[in-house]
Amino acid sequence: MNKNDFISLVAEKSELTKTDAGKAVDAFLEGVTEVLAEGNDVRFVGFGTFAISERQAKTGRNPRTGEPIQIPASNQPKFKAGKALKDAVNK
Repeated sequence: MNKNDFISLVAEKSELTKTDAGKAVDAFLEGVTEVLAEGNDVRFVGFGTFAISERQAKTGRNPRTGEPIQIPASNQPKFKAGKALKDAVNK
């Protein structure tokens, strides 16, 4: 399912127009992105948690030349599914 399909689903379930549903989905995505960029978690009880995971800097190898390269530290967004979501998917 792509974003447009999802917007159509949200519009159908919420009885909104596709334009309004698109605005709602975009606002949700922007909100989660902003909160994660600030270093905070977003928790939806029963659904799951969006969080940031810190990756340490490390030394890797260029697969083509075998030359060592430095991989910088970075923050990675993560999602951990809640119990209700896991149960719904595993019916």
